[in-house]
Amino acid sequence: MNIPTGDRQHATRDTRQATGDARRVAGGERAFTLVEVLIALVIVVTMGAVVAINVLDHPQKARQAAAKMQLSAFKTALELYAADNGFLPTRSQGLQALVAPPTSDPVPRSYPPHGYLDAPEVPLDPWGRPYAYLVPGSSGEAFEIVTYGADGEEGGADYAADLSSSRL
Repeated sequence: MNIPTGDRQHATRDTRQATGDARRVAGGERAFTLVEVLIALVIVVTMGAVVAINVLDHPQKARQAAAKMQLSAFKTALELYAADNGFLPTRSQGLQALVAPPTSDPVPRSYPPHGYLDAPEVPLDPWGRPYAYLVPGSSGEAFEIVTYGADGEEGGADYAADLSSSRL
């Protein structure tokens, strides 16, 4: 059967329209097939999972970095306190001695008007708990400031690991 050329093009176009290869909807707009939509969905979900895994880890890393910066600030402030006064705050005076002059002995003879920290109160660790102030430190150093990490208990690993001014 011979079909004239013009009719052959018309027949091919009709066949494509009937099978959906043209992917056109009413009004002449192109549409996506179900397979294309599912493939795109799988790609987006996979990318979202990868991003979520990486993003969820960042707050814990940020808390550890913030704790290390605070420990360093405490260490510097305590060294200045000792240089000014010839002694460190006692354990009972604690880190509070860095923001307000102690009233119990030994009372510092020289105390700056705004204290030794740039804060009106002693900051809590990034997990919302107070830092531990040890005099002397656990390894024989003059002092040590410790945060017990995400779990708030001694020991631990990863984000629950203790952070110390002695190990900065």
